[in-house]
Amino acid sequence: MSSLLIIGASGHGKVVAETAEAIGSWETIAFLDDDFATLNGKLRWPVVASSKDAITLSRQYDAVVVAIGHAEIRLRFINELAAAGCVLPVLLHPAAWVSMSANLGVGSVVFAGAVIQADVRLGRAVIVNTSASVDHDCQLADGVHVCPGAHLAGNIVVGEGAWLGIGCVVKQGVCLGKGVTVGAGAVVLKNVTDGLTVAGCPARAI
Repeated sequence: MSSLLIIGASGHGKVVAETAEAIGSWETIAFLDDDFATLNGKLRWPVVASSKDAITLSRQYDAVVVAIGHAEIRLRFINELAAAGCVLPVLLHPAAWVSMSANLGVGSVVFAGAVIQADVRLGRAVIVNTSASVDHDCQLADGVHVCPGAHLAGNIVVGEGAWLGIGCVVKQGVCLGKGVTVGAGAVVLKNVTDGLTVAGCPARAI
């Protein structure tokens, strides 16, 4: 029996679980969450223990996905699970389209309606959310989150842990630094240095 363990039973975790169901590779799915005592019995899937038990319990499952939105925490879990020898699959929803020339890092998830074009490179634990698009030759570092409906033109470089808000647009050739946050609906026309938050049309630091 093929089994999948998902760390994080938030709304994002539920979308991860339904993506896994749509893929159809796992017969059983279970969650870990720090609020497991409250959550167990309230979801369609069992919430069996706290995330503190991830390394121990992961040995009982065929694969593990980290469904935690916070990039730093997500990457910490990915590193610990990889060091423990866990299988960290890429979850690719069957209603997404990904170029054969794209390269997706371990632990990444691509949700329904997303499009990833030619020669895109995703690092580890990247989230390309519902109906987002990443065009040709983009390079997204570890832990990047491209939120629902966000659109990246070609040849964009995005640093580790950046968060690209819902519905934002990024012009071709732009570089976004490590830990950048792009506000919802922003239009990014210029490079953004590490750690800045930008919003508006055109996007400016706030």
